[in-house]
Amino acid sequence: MTDHILHLTERAHWDAARAKGRYEISTRGRTLQEEGFIHCSTRAQLPGTASAFFAGLTDLVVLVIDPALLDVPLRYEAARPGGEEFPHVYGPLPVTAVVDVEPWGADTP
Repeated sequence: MTDHILHLTERAHWDAARAKGRYEISTRGRTLQEEGFIHCSTRAQLPGTASAFFAGLTDLVVLVIDPALLDVPLRYEAARPGGEEFPHVYGPLPVTAVVDVEPWGADTP
């Protein structure tokens, strides 16, 4: 069994993706087309991602993604040589690969 990967996003972006059948936001303020991939995290990496990129935002959700349901490449990559590797989804995320949606807020651990 492959571990799930996570993507933090604004609820409005997820709602729009559900209507289209695919999700195409890379990270806060950047689309898949601009970045080339969708930034994801492991469960342990998520708090750092939240504080670095989503501080001050409310109404956030965590997309829980099953890598086995992706129809695009998934790669674990570091931003710099020897750095921590994060999961990156190289293409639109099919909404069917999202197996759960969890709330995220200031009081979320």
